[in-house]
Amino acid sequence: MGLYTEYREEIEARKEQGLHPKPIDDGPLTAEIISIIRDTAHPHRDEALNFFIYNTLPGTTSAAGVKAKFLKEIALGEAKVEEITVPFAFELLSHMKGGPSVEVLLDLALGDDADIAAQAAEVLKTQFFLYEADTDRLKAALDAGNPVAREILESYSDAEFFTKLPEIEEEIKVVTYIAAEGDISTDLLSPGNQAHSRSDRELHGKCMISERAQQEIQALKLQHPDARVMLIAEKGTMGVGSSRMSGVNNVALWTGKQASPYVPFVNYAPIVAGTNGISPIFLTTVGVTGGIGVDLKNWVKKLDEDGKPILNNDGNPILEQKYSVETGTVLKINTKTKKLYNEAGDEELVDMASSFTPQKAEFMKAGGSYAIVFGKKLQTFACEALGIELKSAFAPSKEISHEGQGMTAVEKIFNANARGNTPGKVLHAGSDVRVKVNIVGSQDTTGLMTSQELEAMAATVLSPSVDGAYQSGCHTASVWDLKAQANTPRLMAFMNKFGLVTARDPKGEYHAMTDVIHKVLNDITVDDWAIIIGGDSHTRMSKGVAFGADSGTVALALATGEASMPIPESVKVTFKGQMADHMDFRDVVHATQAQMLAQFGDNVFQGRIIEVHIGTLLADQAFTFTDWTAEMKAKASICISEDDTLIESLEIAKSRIQIMIDKGMEHENGMLARLIEIADTRIAQIRSGEKPALTPDDNAKYFAEVVVDLDAIVEPMIADPDVTNADVSKRYTHDTIRPISHYRAEKKVDLGFVGSCMVHKGDVKIVAQMLRNLEEENGKVEFKAPLVVAAPTYNIIDELKEEGDWTVLQKYSGFEFDDNAPKEKARTEYENILYLERPGCNLCMGNQEKAAKGDTVLATSTRLFKGRVVEDSDEKSGESLLASTPVVVLSAILGRTPTLEEYKVAVKGIDLTKFAPPLQKPLSTASAHF
Repeated sequence: MGLYTEYREEIEARKEQGLHPKPIDDGPLTAEIISIIRDTAHPHRDEALNFFIYNTLPGTTSAAGVKAKFLKEIALGEAKVEEITVPFAFELLSHMKGGPSVEVLLDLALGDDADIAAQAAEVLKTQFFLYEADTDRLKAALDAGNPVAREILESYSDAEFFTKLPEIEEEIKVVTYIAAEGDISTDLLSPGNQAHSRSDRELHGKCMISERAQQEIQALKLQHPDARVMLIAEKGTMGVGSSRMSGVNNVALWTGKQASPYVPFVNYAPIVAGTNGISPIFLTTVGVTGGIGVDLKNWVKKLDEDGKPILNNDGNPILEQKYSVETGTVLKINTKTKKLYNEAGDEELVDMASSFTPQKAEFMKAGGSYAIVFGKKLQTFACEALGIELKSAFAPSKEISHEGQGMTAVEKIFNANARGNTPGKVLHAGSDVRVKVNIVGSQDTTGLMTSQELEAMAATVLSPSVDGAYQSGCHTASVWDLKAQANTPRLMAFMNKFGLVTARDPKGEYHAMTDVIHKVLNDITVDDWAIIIGGDSHTRMSKGVAFGADSGTVALALATGEASMPIPESVKVTFKGQMADHMDFRDVVHATQAQMLAQFGDNVFQGRIIEVHIGTLLADQAFTFTDWTAEMKAKASICISEDDTLIESLEIAKSRIQIMIDKGMEHENGMLARLIEIADTRIAQIRSGEKPALTPDDNAKYFAEVVVDLDAIVEPMIADPDVTNADVSKRYTHDTIRPISHYRAEKKVDLGFVGSCMVHKGDVKIVAQMLRNLEEENGKVEFKAPLVVAAPTYNIIDELKEEGDWTVLQKYSGFEFDDNAPKEKARTEYENILYLERPGCNLCMGNQEKAAKGDTVLATSTRLFKGRVVEDSDEKSGESLLASTPVVVLSAILGRTPTLEEYKVAVKGIDLTKFAPPLQKPLSTASAHF
């Protein structure tokens, strides 16, 4: 009973943290629990029985396999447990969500005992997580004349697993809780520095917002037992920054409904809201759990007599309140009229039609989107097996087609990858589409959750329709601490077995890689018509169209090779003029945001595709733009590339995939070699003219068109969190873009950071060249603030060593990473030196390394959210300002923001807009800053 003893010891340790026993996923432990249950005289029998019934995880966990077999023994009368009757055994099987439980139910349903078969069949009719092995058994039994198999399939053909579910309530009473004012980052709901605990749902739930907020939410639930708590971003958008399934899980844990009485800490159906709605990728995550996202529109711009917004002294529109959602306000949602009302129900506050589309209503009825995805497939299979016409029980996909209207780039990609739509019909923006997913990425701080989701949906192998799938180790690369040592090998082993190429080899035969996941996905995307799904908001490829997603959507893409979503509207971005020689391409990115806001007043990018026409940029360089679009609150972005440029990008991708193969990273399924074949095919199509690089039609329709004036970009620009803005809702957004002259060379900088997915090889070369320039100008270089440099990939470091730049960096570094002796503790203090950190996310992630509290950090990363890169001190708010590599480097050397003249001297001789090493083998040296 060693495992059970250890489990009880762990329970005592968790009690000290105020936690319940951890849910069981281990098969051998479950086997020990069953042996205790069989011993009616055992002193811990009641406790073990409780664990077996209420605390064992379902799906394809090893624990679920052992539990299902024991329940089968009980159902057949081979084991007697007074507390678990045969009907109760079947009830427990019904909550186990597929995998071994479905295998047991099929054994019983297709067995010789008619009474048992009938009970098993009734349970099977409620299940939908069936895979090929399960449906093959049913089809074989049907062909053999088994009447129970026919009965089950007839039920599936009518989708009774869905149609017999209760309808959603007509009226939902809610009580409001304002989580914060302004945009709410998912870091508030699930802090990055607590990423290690995400798979332990109860423990992770304790980090949501604050302990005080949790107490206030609990108090609201007690005061309003007939209402559900609606979490609100007042004067802002809910869930910006990332999809963060753990954030939705936390909200559901505190405010949602329990999914099953036999599965602890798995809740669903949260209600979240924002004055400006919900961030697109976060809204997708809400749908996964059958939740409701509300666009409150409770604050509106105050207009003058001419209908124009009235601005305050800062040039921002003055807002006026339409209705109050102050914490504790009781409101009513009517799901039939699709409107939000006051408590009395006699005043309409806002239309909620977008929250209750037929598809979203189905997610709510079914308890999440998985049930609908698998249900549609199961109904289709049953009809085909029975040879009857499919009469879908689900809402028809909305198909919008405008005759004579061309297609945007995203419309072309969705039409090319669509499944199950009307043949030959051109679909435009707003259409609901099931699409094939080509590339899937899982990252390490959400990966354990993705593996849990895969187990929960009873998936065991990567869908064969997925071209490439990768599990990264970059988000926990900075520190090889006890948490990483416990979680990372386990995650890599699971994902490698599932069929993914993994950053760390479970067998230990190749060097563990910590390359930034977005860089790897950008390389293994070898088709500009591809659809990419990744477990991170910065899944923004410069080839194809990529969507950041929650861990559940990633799991669904891995298991099914599909995703379902409406075709988004597009905003076209083009450029005019010419960049000044001293400007960096990162300044073009900032200028796009600033000029867009100046042209339209509102963020027209939010929730839409940014179709950016920068066709002469290689994939790495274009990634600087696409990566930032996550912070522009765009749904995704697409780069329109010229034929020759795309071919060159694909050749670079091929060379990098070959490097992965040479390092021993190829999976036994041959995935990487097949990706090279796909790239070769695509290159041949472009060269022959059979299928040129993706371009939109001339008569495509856009929501808006933004023209960026390059001539107007005359000095470096900084995205500022504006932490002292009198309007709290304006703080920590990416909308405050300022020229460096704004700071008059007086803004103190405590730390500089060059790293994250926003930098490329050229950025690190720029660091080296600036050090050369400043040494030549001043005789030496002294840092007045620490400078942390983290290259995105090992390939970049290898090439920098070959080309002599790494030697320059080493000359000035006071610390250089050593994979043979990785850091075991996060750095808490920094000296005024250059730190050469391990490839990976580093400070941008905020879960391991952080700047000192209250610091002003100037970084190349994308994260300026409160508490992410730097936390507040008692005396001062931490600031994370974002700028180009040369501005960051110079600011760290000066200890302050530079003047324009100081900046020009430092970048003298560096062709920032066309900085590229010679295009020679290895082709990956073409990774250059632009």
